Amino acid sequence: MRAEKVGRDTALAQIVELVRQAQGRKAPVQRLADAIAAYFVPVVVGIAAVTFVAWYAFGPAPALTLALLNSVSVLIIACPCALGLATPTAIMVGTGRGAEQGVLVRGGETLELAHRLKTVVFDKTGTLTAGRPQVTDVVLLGEGMAEAPGQGGGPAGDSHDRARRVALRLAAAAETGSEHPLGAAIRRAAEDAGLTPLPDLSEFTAVAGEGVAASVEGKRVLVGNRRLLAGEGVDTREAEDVAARLAEEGRTPVYVAWDGRARAVLGLADEPKPTAAEAVRALGAIGLEVVMLTGDTRRAAAAVGRRLGVEKVLAEVLPAEKADKIRELQEGGRVVAMVGDGVNDAPALAQADIGVAIGTGTDVAKEASDITLMTGDPRGVVTAIDLSRRTMVVIRQNLFWAFFYNTAGIPVAAGVLYPVLGSAGLLSPTVAAAAMALSSVTVIGNSLRLRRFTPRFGAEEQARKRFREKPRIGAQQKWEDEAAPSSATGERLEANDLIETTIKVGGMSCTHCRHAVKRALEALRGVRGVDVSLERGEARVTHEPGSPSVEDMKKAVKEAGYEA
Repeated sequence: MRAEKVGRDTALAQIVELVRQAQGRKAPVQRLADAIAAYFVPVVVGIAAVTFVAWYAFGPAPALTLALLNSVSVLIIACPCALGLATPTAIMVGTGRGAEQGVLVRGGETLELAHRLKTVVFDKTGTLTAGRPQVTDVVLLGEGMAEAPGQGGGPAGDSHDRARRVALRLAAAAETGSEHPLGAAIRRAAEDAGLTPLPDLSEFTAVAGEGVAASVEGKRVLVGNRRLLAGEGVDTREAEDVAARLAEEGRTPVYVAWDGRARAVLGLADEPKPTAAEAVRALGAIGLEVVMLTGDTRRAAAAVGRRLGVEKVLAEVLPAEKADKIRELQEGGRVVAMVGDGVNDAPALAQADIGVAIGTGTDVAKEASDITLMTGDPRGVVTAIDLSRRTMVVIRQNLFWAFFYNTAGIPVAAGVLYPVLGSAGLLSPTVAAAAMALSSVTVIGNSLRLRRFTPRFGAEEQARKRFREKPRIGAQQKWEDEAAPSSATGERLEANDLIETTIKVGGMSCTHCRHAVKRALEALRGVRGVDVSLERGEARVTHEPGSPSVEDMKKAVKEAGYEA
């Protein structure tokens, strides 16, 4: 076992530091309250002086005693403690509660600004989608593959398959030097097809927003979009027809060319996250405009947008142009949030009024953000906005109470009720002190109500958790929780409809490892529950028949970094 980060560099230490910083930063409304308090104090001193003079000059005997008591009562009851506590206590409790829900807010200003959002912009890959695209199609281009190496000899089907393998192998080799998710997907596809080890490459060049070029086995290989090939003078007319068909089906087309000819088009699919559509619907329900920003082709991006319910899609946007798109959306004073996870999202995150980084993304994105979601669930954006709105409601309530208390308390302490109630209308310093303390306690108590803040998806998650924990596999048994819905249709399931598979997992050493394995398995289609045991070194997966397969489960565990 190796510890990669210790002390202040650990995730827990960074979370604590972020929360500490957030609680120490003043929101604009707090600065307003502080400014009011600065004027409030001399005004109260003046009222106390007027009270003393009025009672000493016109009050009954003993005039001096009553003048002193009433003026002191004014000073005590008007202590601006409640006014000073109104905002920071709500910010402190709100940011702390956000951290418990996996939403790290960098400061009170961000928490206040979030409630005024009008537009939320999502990056597509890794934010709304799983970020693990897979090669689904290798479409050969007739004229370009006529001279592909490795063809000839054997049946036509074998020749076609060899040509596809040649195209995939050269594309994967050219992508060896790339860190782009599509490049990683192409390399994984080549590995799964048994095409490793890949040949060496030289003269590698990565063109942002277009693709890569490299020399592989003496060939000038291009892997990327139409702009890359067109820039090299490659005819893409036949490839464009294939790419258009793949894009209509929601796949991202990647052109492959070598020696000056387009040879194949790869189709890659990146499935949307299970909760992405729900997050988009929730944001629309609270009156926010949702925009998807991507470098993908217009047709492929539009297909993903339709699946998720995103009406406005900005496609074919280069990394350097993302910040410009955010700036355009901000015209007219609109408050815009940007949600992203990659290095190329950092400028857009910095440009947006509020930058939201996905916790599973890069450190650069997190540093450029104002809010960090500890998980990859886009519904965390909804939670952050709901928390902001709830916090602002509490702050307004606190300020109202503080002003109302002082507006009503100061005249009473000054003795304005004496002509009506006599001595019963006078407020002693002791009672004034109790009232002052009560006002502060009331403000703090109101702020602590934020501890009960529950995300709109919270009850749903609890139901889902109970649903996962209660199944008992057996021929005649049913779910104990008869009200628990299935993941897709809301129908009740019988236990004999599900299968429990146990997988031995190696390399787990801590709770983090257990959670990582559990998340990896839960992401598989058809999985209904996962129980991971550190002590036994195994994972028990409750799933639908035939989906996923044992090999899929093992692969998911291995990709998470553990043995299976």
